[in-house]
Amino acid sequence: MKMIFRWFGEKFDPIPLQYIRQIPALDGVVTTLMDIPAGEVWPLEAVQKMHRTVTDAGLRVEVIESVNIHEDIKLGAPGRDEKIENYIKTMKNLSAVGVKVICYNFMPLIDWARSHLFFELPDGSRTMFFNRETVLNSTPKSMGERYAQQSGGIALPGWEPERVAYFDQTIKRYQEISQEQYWENARYFINAIIPWAQRYDIRMAIHPDDPPWPLFGLPRLINNRENITRFLSFSQSPYHGLTLCTGSLGVDPQNDVPAIIREFAGRIPFAHIRNLKFLENGDFYESAHPSQCGSFDMYEIVKAFHSSGFDGYIRPDHGRMIFGESGRPGYGLYDRAMGITYLTGLWEALEKA
Repeated sequence: MKMIFRWFGEKFDPIPLQYIRQIPALDGVVTTLMDIPAGEVWPLEAVQKMHRTVTDAGLRVEVIESVNIHEDIKLGAPGRDEKIENYIKTMKNLSAVGVKVICYNFMPLIDWARSHLFFELPDGSRTMFFNRETVLNSTPKSMGERYAQQSGGIALPGWEPERVAYFDQTIKRYQEISQEQYWENARYFINAIIPWAQRYDIRMAIHPDDPPWPLFGLPRLINNRENITRFLSFSQSPYHGLTLCTGSLGVDPQNDVPAIIREFAGRIPFAHIRNLKFLENGDFYESAHPSQCGSFDMYEIVKAFHSSGFDGYIRPDHGRMIFGESGRPGYGLYDRAMGITYLTGLWEALEKA
């Protein structure tokens, strides 16, 4: 198991790499190039510069999150083949610097949804919160505007202002395709890229839908065991895999996360581990990582990875803002650093048991 830490790059992340390097038991970072639009090639020079920045700080970068998929690919629209070719060129450039895993998603239009980015808990910490009524009574555009206000101008993946501006017309395009056609568009993409993933020795790991239920009438793919099984059946290659996100799947109580981990262990090169606290009405907020702080049994989750012989990458997922810290919602330094020490402590106990 390799423990890594998400970092959004020098221009987009307020946390310096020298602070991240001080986190105990850390193997490296998972990063991205946020300023390159979906559908365009990540230039080799930019990839090399990113790699050099991380390695000069004494860290490794073997996982990328995310190389975003253009909406034309998801919609099966004209021009998708050209954009898939650009995606493959990006894979080639990432392989040149030793990247081993690409985390991506096939979520339509929006990557995630919350009602509040900095919801204050009784202890004074702030976290991301999902109030179902607020979200269901919003439009994607109104949510994007609210996020821009709450985040203080920080660019949020999936909610960039230039993307929000086209939400209404993009939703209309999705209304013209069926759920089954969406599955076929995903299959088309997988059939195109997996042979190249094998050639470049990069494992592709799709992230589940967040949340795992439909929003705004948009289709869903990766939200339960049955749909994960269907998606992975598109190719039996070990380079076609899953990013196991405990929060995205676990927010649906019908999903037995430890069982899903054990069943698909051989197809999981990357995992996001976070804890959630469910409220009586079904709303939830993102808690600190320990079991006692949320609603998940984190020991059983980590045990499922360990007993399955997991040797991939894990990162602590969304953390609270604590100790007066401000910055990117869900991605402060301190709470995620404590999450790493907690998760590695569980792993060590399982190893020695």
